[in-house]
Amino acid sequence: MSQDASSPRPRGRPPSAVARRKALSAAQTILAEQGFGHVTIEAVSARSGVGKPTIYRHWSNAGELVLEALMTEFPQNASAAKGGLIDSLRAHLRRLVATFAATRGRQIAMALAASDPESEMAKAFRHRVILSSREHGRALIAAAVAGGEIDSPASIEIILDMIYAPLFYRLLVGHLPLDASFAEELADQAEVLLVRAERVEGRQ
Repeated sequence: MSQDASSPRPRGRPPSAVARRKALSAAQTILAEQGFGHVTIEAVSARSGVGKPTIYRHWSNAGELVLEALMTEFPQNASAAKGGLIDSLRAHLRRLVATFAATRGRQIAMALAASDPESEMAKAFRHRVILSSREHGRALIAAAVAGGEIDSPASIEIILDMIYAPLFYRLLVGHLPLDASFAEELADQAEVLLVRAERVEGRQ
């Protein structure tokens, strides 16, 4: 019996989403086996079986595809911890450091070092990682202010710069390790900054 035209279509992943997932999976495989320099649209198409025109519908160039392949497993920002601002910020910084200390983080650093600062890849990293992390930190501080935990700092942008800049500097320059002890030291310094900001506000 033929299906009535008014009958609902069977549920399932649309073909475009399937192709996108296959292309990302192929890019991740090439990254793991050969490194980011070998991730080209042609290589991904050959590995995934997805046509190049379809890949270009999802990503403008190989750089964008590489970054998304690297960032697919980037941890989402979690909600505030029950312990308050410092515990939440500490957990957040631990996740960031752990992510970038792994092979995926080193690949991201290498990819960014080889890219133009104004490339789509670099812009995507700024928005999806750096600015997103800062906004999460901003939200944690705002929640602490709203809950009466701290006073509202006057120089929030400078404080966010001082919290996150050491992490991304180490990631991109590689002069010192990204490890668990660094995450703890960074969180300790963030606490000092926020407490100091609160004291300064109290004197004004």
